[in-house]
Amino acid sequence: MIFIGIGLLLVAVIAFFGMSHARSELHAMIAADTLPVSELKMLRKASDDVGGQGTFRKECEVVGVAEPLPTGPLSSELTSTECVWFRYRIEREYEHVTIQDNRRQVSKRTEQLAEHSSPQGYAIRDDAGELILVEPGGLKPDKPEQTLNSYETARGGGGGGEGLGSALVRLVGSRAGSGGTIGHRYTEWVVRPGQRLYVLGEVNDRRGELSIAKPEKGHFIISTRSEDELRAARTTTHKLMRIGIFVAVPLGIILIIAGAVG
Repeated sequence: MIFIGIGLLLVAVIAFFGMSHARSELHAMIAADTLPVSELKMLRKASDDVGGQGTFRKECEVVGVAEPLPTGPLSSELTSTECVWFRYRIEREYEHVTIQDNRRQVSKRTEQLAEHSSPQGYAIRDDAGELILVEPGGLKPDKPEQTLNSYETARGGGGGGEGLGSALVRLVGSRAGSGGTIGHRYTEWVVRPGQRLYVLGEVNDRRGELSIAKPEKGHFIISTRSEDELRAARTTTHKLMRIGIFVAVPLGIILIIAGAVG
């Protein structure tokens, strides 16, 4: 009972931090203004007149559709989907063999062979047609489109589709065919050109042109969901975490006391 009680208290601590983070993000979204790029350009010009070029900083929200950089759109690694951002993951399912009491026991396990997100930036075109760069800095967009979730057996009998075997060798190498391999799971997500995006971050002109990136302090959100949907999700998370804390803390204390007395 004592260990269960301690476990519940640890769950409550994790829930507290999750609740605090959700509340902080919600407050940041409420406090930030959604600004058109044209207004940001005017604010940047005023900043240049006062403090010089390269000093403009403004935390706000920008909404629009995703566009590739002038260099052109990206092509995702596993499905060759035209996009501005992609992420893929390759996992290996294999047999794990142990010998216990002279008996051979076989269990299935999974290991991650590869995971990668495209590091390139992209742009957002707001509703007035103005462009602003997005510097994701490794941030994964919230709720991207899933273009692939496929399992392929080691003998090639699964529904993995054409090209996945060659992609496996190209991206993973010799680790793909390790002993005991049962099969591989391929997962991929993308943000296509034209996808509507919501971005909360800091607009700056460090590179000479306006871009939105992670602020030194504060939240950075890139999402395919609207601000209203994000606010609703954070509110729900906050409520659920709060309920979890109220349940886990007293129950954990009761179990610890009961275990100590018993």
